[in-house]
Amino acid sequence: MSTAGAYGAVRGGGRAGDELIVRHAELVKRIAYHLAGRLPPSVSVDDLIQAGMLGLMEAAANYTASRGASFETYAGIRIRGAMIDALRALDWAPRSVHRKARAAAAAVREVERSTGRSARDVEIAQQMGVSLEEYHSIVQDAASCRLASLDDETGGNTEGAADPFRETADDQMRASLVKAIEALPERERLVMSLYYSEGLNLKEVGEVLKVTESRACQLHGQALVRLKARLADWREKDKETEE
Repeated sequence: MSTAGAYGAVRGGGRAGDELIVRHAELVKRIAYHLAGRLPPSVSVDDLIQAGMLGLMEAAANYTASRGASFETYAGIRIRGAMIDALRALDWAPRSVHRKARAAAAAVREVERSTGRSARDVEIAQQMGVSLEEYHSIVQDAASCRLASLDDETGGNTEGAADPFRETADDQMRASLVKAIEALPERERLVMSLYYSEGLNLKEVGEVLKVTESRACQLHGQALVRLKARLADWREKDKETEE
């Protein structure tokens, strides 16, 4: 939906839609700054806010209380999804970063299949044939660009991934994701909880864990890469079951 189309739909809803937008405008800014904290300086916060406002307008136009969630929850998902869509459209991330993130996930899979436990960063680096320092740089880039994000597991369909109220939502995939997060090493699981559930930025996460912001970013990236690897395993097993 275009900006004009979303605005027209909201206007068609009368004052109720306008009030929802005014009341939740700060939510757009909060999500934009939270997202910008792990993106390169070249990404404009204003651009994120503009995309997020479109998401908010769409949410106001489409929300119904019968969905079973508060408007703030529903809008937050749509706002974040609109911002991620905008980032994907910019295609600012180098292809090499995509490639290295996939290689890291493949290395995690190999190590964990052979050892039967969570792969250590030293083992993953060795499997990739790179230094530990280079591996940490790879997962940090993956976290910054969200290239190892779980949105990729739905085939790049941000709308379907970001909005659990859509009919295309994959309940089995979500159940597998929950299990995969629960099975993360303790510190990585804590990073995911603090970052995504509590809304802390990486500097604040580092303070809680008593590590640097850079190390918190590495742990975040490693958790995302590990989840990507484990969900890829889940997809393969699911295909084998269907066959």
